[in-house]
Amino acid sequence: MSGKQDQPSRAAVEDGPDGLAAKVAFLRSPAAYPEAPPAVEARETHMSWVFLTDRFAWKLKKPVRHPFLDYRSLAQRHRFCEEELRLNRRLAPAVYLDLQPLVRRADGALAIGGEGEVVDWLVRMRRLPEAEMLDTALLRGTAEAARVARAADHLAAFYAAAPPERVAEAEYLGRFARELERNRRTLHDGAYGLPHEAPRAVLDTLDAFLERERAALLARLRQGRVVEGHGDLRPEHVFLGEPPAVIDCLEFDRALRLLDPFEELAFLDMECALLGGAWAGRLVTERCAAALGECPPERLFAFYTAFRACLRARLSVAHLQEPEPREPGKWRPRALRYLALADAACATLRRPPAAR
Repeated sequence: MSGKQDQPSRAAVEDGPDGLAAKVAFLRSPAAYPEAPPAVEARETHMSWVFLTDRFAWKLKKPVRHPFLDYRSLAQRHRFCEEELRLNRRLAPAVYLDLQPLVRRADGALAIGGEGEVVDWLVRMRRLPEAEMLDTALLRGTAEAARVARAADHLAAFYAAAPPERVAEAEYLGRFARELERNRRTLHDGAYGLPHEAPRAVLDTLDAFLERERAALLARLRQGRVVEGHGDLRPEHVFLGEPPAVIDCLEFDRALRLLDPFEELAFLDMECALLGGAWAGRLVTERCAAALGECPPERLFAFYTAFRACLRARLSVAHLQEPEPREPGKWRPRALRYLALADAACATLRRPPAAR
């Protein structure tokens, strides 16, 4: 676990000795940890706090509720910690170590493990060097093709071995339709200062594809190409060290993991390009395509790229909905960059499909 930081949302803070604030204060202290580290670095994300020691990363889920998840109860946080461990061991078995209870001892003190009332759960991971994450390596110009290829082959073997998933056709298409509608509502909200013509042209093109060429999406489902994937395949989740690993699988909604591998690969390809490393995205896609025995259909890959770029644009401006957004000047330019990537991908979709 590299401890990469997502822009945090406003956290739910519970009052009292077993509230989130008390747990975070305890876990910030080196004395909290069995390994007695010299220091602890705390990083906040939308849904968690991550505490980095010299050897490990300890993740505490926040007691928050969003439209897509509910972590408010201890039982739910425990369940999703177990899911995080199970799912991430598919692609990062050496990273995801175990779950540790956070307990309140009889003397009233918090402790990791041991006797006492369990008040929360921690996912314990091996800390990965940030320099060996794909995003950092691309930004620094240190990414080597051979190491990217090894990580790609690790991912390719995962996809090749994944069994086909049975998903109802209406449910499968419905995910795209719902996300496009959410994108339209958010990206057309004048409060964010986005020019209406930027998202409208892209979203109209994607809606038209979904209406007229849904057969291309359904063909992937009917051919058994839809698998339970990673769900959030970004460069900051790809470890180039030994052994290669892909971390931070999306654990809270299985429906968002049921997808065509080329949708995830289009997402990774797009994010690599945004970091100036388009070559790395192409390399990963090519290695995975070889393992799957097929090339990604051009129009479908373009749809996936534009779809994911719009989603990222929406999530970027959504940060501005926070009562006290951090780095407020960052999000509108980022959304516009994603919309530009989406528009470039849509150029393929605006051409008439080739006659069969």
